[in-house]
This record gives sequence, C-alpha cells and structure tokens, in this order.
Amino acid sequence: MAAEVFAVVGVGAFLPVTLEQLARENGVLYSDRTTPCMSAAGAAGRLAVRATDGARDADQCLVHLFGTDVTTASFAMYTFSVAVLCQALTLVSVSAFADYGGNRKRLLLTFGTIGAIMSMSFMFVVPAIYLVGALLVIIGVTCLGSSFVVLNSFLPLLAANHPSVQDTSKKGRTGVGETIPADGCSTELQISTTISSNAVGLGYTAAVFVQVLGIGILAITKKLFGDSISSTLPLRLILLLAGLWWLAFMIPTAMWLRKRPGPPLQDARLTQHGSKFMIAVTYVRFAWSSLWRTVKIAAQLKQMVIFLVAWFLLSDAQASVSGTAVLFARTELKIGTIGIALLSITVMVSGILGAVLIPMLSRRMHWTSTQTIVACLALMEVVPLYGLMGYLPFVRSWSVGGLQQWWEIYPLGFIFGFVMAGLSSFCRSCFGQLIPPENEAAFFALFAITDKGSSAVGPAIVGKIVDTTGHIRPAFWFIAVLIALPIPLIWYTDVARGQEDGRRMAVRLKEQQGLTLQMRTAAENEEVEALMRDED
Repeated sequence: MAAEVFAVVGVGAFLPVTLEQLARENGVLYSDRTTPCMSAAGAAGRLAVRATDGARDADQCLVHLFGTDVTTASFAMYTFSVAVLCQALTLVSVSAFADYGGNRKRLLLTFGTIGAIMSMSFMFVVPAIYLVGALLVIIGVTCLGSSFVVLNSFLPLLAANHPSVQDTSKKGRTGVGETIPADGCSTELQISTTISSNAVGLGYTAAVFVQVLGIGILAITKKLFGDSISSTLPLRLILLLAGLWWLAFMIPTAMWLRKRPGPPLQDARLTQHGSKFMIAVTYVRFAWSSLWRTVKIAAQLKQMVIFLVAWFLLSDAQASVSGTAVLFARTELKIGTIGIALLSITVMVSGILGAVLIPMLSRRMHWTSTQTIVACLALMEVVPLYGLMGYLPFVRSWSVGGLQQWWEIYPLGFIFGFVMAGLSSFCRSCFGQLIPPENEAAFFALFAITDKGSSAVGPAIVGKIVDTTGHIRPAFWFIAVLIALPIPLIWYTDVARGQEDGRRMAVRLKEQQGLTLQMRTAAENEEVEALMRDED
C-alpha cells in the first residue's frame, strides 16, 4: 500500500507531467525553435499553428539536451527509459541475496526509505535545475521497482504458509509435491492470486485517497495564489505528499512484517574480513553470478521461458500505454493538471474494481490464469485501436471519436485501469507458481529485470516517434502491435506443468548443493590430512 501510492500518484500521473512542465519552462516552440514556450509570443504562436490544418502539434516544445533537440514530452519518456534501465541493473546487483538470511526485509526497508526521500526532494526542484528532477526520478523509480521485487518475493512464502495450503499439503503430497489439478488452479495458486489481488486493490484504494488529497492541493493553491506561483509548485507538493505517505507506512512494515529468513549465505568470500568497498564489490559480483545461475536454471524450464518472453512484451506494452496516455492528454488534448489527476483517479477506481471483479469473473467462467491474462490483453487492445480511429477520415469529420475530444480519454483510462489490475495480480501469482521453491527473490528479480529491461525500450521508441513526427498519436501503431504479440505465448503457457517442473528442479538443485557440499568437505579433509602428513 505504501509503495503503490508513489507508483500510481507519482510515476503513473504526476512525475511525467512534472518533468514535462519543468522542461517546458526551459523550452522553445517546435515550429521556430527560438520562441520560449512559456512567453506570450509562444502562446500566440501555438494558437496560430493550431489553426493550420495538418500542421504539427501546436503545443510541442523543444529543449536542447546533450547536443540534440528533444521535445519536452519525449524528455519525460527518455527519463523513464533510463530510470527503468538503472532499475534493472540495480535489481541484478542487490536482489539475488535477498533469498539469504534476513536480507529480504532489510532490502525492502532500505529501498522504500530512499525512494520516499527522492519523492519528497522534488520540493526543491525548480525549472532552472530541471535535470535534477530527472535524476530524482531515476533514483526514485529504481528504488520503487527494487522494493516491489523484494515485496513480491514474499508472495509465494505467504501462500505456502497459509493454513489452507498447509492442510492441503498434508493430504495431497505425492513424491515431489502437491498434486495439481488439470486446470492449474491448485490451492496454493488460488491463495497466491487472492493475496495478490487484495494487495493490488488495497494499494489502489490508498492511491485514490492520496490522489483526492492531491486534487485538493491543486484547488487550494490555485485559489490562494492564482497564477502568481510557479506552475510546478502544486505538482511538487503532491510528490511531497506521496513521499511522506510512502515513508510513513514503512514504519508498520518495519515493526510487524515477519522476516521469513532464507538459508544462511555460506560463501566464504562474503563473510571474510576486509574493507567495506571490497565486501560490497564481492556482494555485487555474487549477485551477477547468481543472476547468471538463475538464467541457466530458468532456461531449463520451458514454461517459464515462454512466460518470461510474453512478460517482456506485455510489460513493455503496459509502460508504453501508461506514459503515452498521460503525455497525450497533457500535450495534445490540452487537459490541465486537475484533469490529469482525475484521469489517474479514474484508472485507480477501475483498478480497484478490476482487482475485485476479474478474479470473480475468472472463477465464474472457469478460466485458467493464462486465459484470464489473455482476456485482459484483448481488452487492453481497445486503447490504442481507439486512438488510431482518429486517422480515419469519416471519424475525423465527426470531430469526436478517435481521441479528438478531451473527455474521450476517460473511458479508455477506465478500461486500462481495469485490465491492469488483472494483469498485475494474475501475472505475478502465475509466475510465482513457476519458481522452484526457496529461490523466490532471485527469480522475482529475473521477473522484474525482464519487466524493467523491456520497459526501457517502449518509452524510448515512443519518444523517438514523437521527436520525428511532432505528434504522439503515431505511437499508437507501435503500442497496438506490442499488446498483441504476447497473447499467443500466454495462451500456450501450461502453469500446472510449469509448477511441477519447478518443484522437480528444486529437488535437483538441493541434490546438487548436497553433492557440492560433500565434495567441498572431502577436499577440505584431504587438505587437512596432507598438512598433518607434512608436519609428521
């Protein structure tokens, strides 16, 4: 609930708008590349271009960044691409040893605290130092994704230790694990899906509450100060609120969340005495080698490979739709800050409904988890296809339809939020069942790296499309294809077989670890005996 507020209110709504506005106040018009966007002449120029049929978007602004001109909208997209790339590298470097000892909870608290501080630090970012805002986004998003990975690694443990799962396990153990029904809906999977759905719903409820407070901040500041204050100050106040919320709810997490420690870390190189820097380097080296080990294990699990490829495409589509929609609403539909907040609330309210109704619908229709994910993707395809309708001449002649009017984006936001809840909960719980037991954090790190590695691609491509065309609408072609690609892969993923393969792999890994320990002990004994012979 704590991190979800920053994810929805910050990353999903106000961070893209804040970055775009900070850059806009330093930008020039796309049309002449000399007139400041925020000047009176710039406003007149935008109106003149807007009246020209077929012209480039009237409100696109440019900033000169590292030797090249980029639009302020693509500046926000590029920033998030860099952020998720850094996030993926961080996940590799630190999350592998969350499976060991009490590191799982320790990392969760560390990432949450730093991420909250980054959000609150936006209070000090003014347009003159807008690049500092980009740096805060990169650090904050990195901490957000990392905390989610560690948090997700608790999900299989919570499900496995649920009383109903424990009772079923006592009755249904056969060889390597619980007997899995033909439809893949084991008790553990059902409990995992329920916990995941409830968590998404609770997080969205908290985000709606904070978003309403944010709208109050926007209204109060406008009434008290009018246009006499910086246009980014209300946005920065909302980010301060989101950071405070995240930090405040880390306190009960620190107090009441059980550590659920994993096995001790036995690598002698990590327990040897030395400088803190060398120990840190050794930990990072261990993490990357652990990732490579995880990749090699995952490559032997066919169902996991299929699912991860689908997840790569699916998560890229989610990130691209979310960022593109907010900036399209801001720059092309000319929706103000309060309108963006209302759009975010629409997405969250529909997300709460989706978290409740999609599992119910799935059970009522007797769908497997993969069939539910496919249904959600098919519904999400409506979003870019509706935007592409704006290219049809007869639709354009109506002056409505195909995202020509500002209010049209709200029904699409409702659809997107509704399916996002289903995709988030079912994909997370589905993947959790494919993981070999006692390797949760390492595999959820791979899950997140696949997610964030792809999420760096889509927004960057969308940014390039905007820089090339001067419009955001052409990006809908790319997004429509991206949503369709994972559907056949998800459809053919067999969760029941994948879960059984994961448990067999866990048994095999334990046997290999036991054999390695025996060989190491034998070698140490031989070395001791050799030393004793030399002394004699």
